[in-house]
Amino acid sequence: MQVKHVMTRGVEWISPDCTVQEAAEKKKSLAIEPLPVCEGERLVGMLTDRDITVRIIAGGHDPNRCTVRVAMTPEVICCFEDQEIEEVIRLSQENQVLDLPVVDRNGRFVGIVSLNSLALQAH
Repeated sequence: MQVKHVMTRGVEWISPDCTVQEAAEKKKSLAIEPLPVCEGERLVGMLTDRDITVRIIAGGHDPNRCTVRVAMTPEVICCFEDQEIEEVIRLSQENQVLDLPVVDRNGRFVGIVSLNSLALQAH
C-alpha cells in the first residue's frame, strides 16, 4: 500500500516570511506539531515548538520581529506520496521522525503522514 492512501491531505502550513509569533498562534489554534513551512507549493522547512524555544526564545530574539525562516529547521526528512508504507516506516524509524511531510514527484507539498498511521496500515 502506498502512503497516499493513509496520509492526511489539506494540512495547514505557514510561509517562511510570517513572524514566529504568527506561527506560534497558528500552532496553538490548530493544536499541531510540527508546522510545515512552504513557499508556494514547495516545502522549505518544518517549525517545531523546540525550534521556537531554542532558536528564538533562548536566543533572546523577539518572536514578533523574527521570521519563521530564522526559526525553522530547513533540513526536512520527507517521503513521496507513491512510496510503499513499509519503506516509509523504515525511513521514519531510521531518522527518529514521528510525522513525515509528503511531497509529490514534482516536489509539491501534499500532506503529512504519521508513524502511527503507517504502523496501523502495515499490520
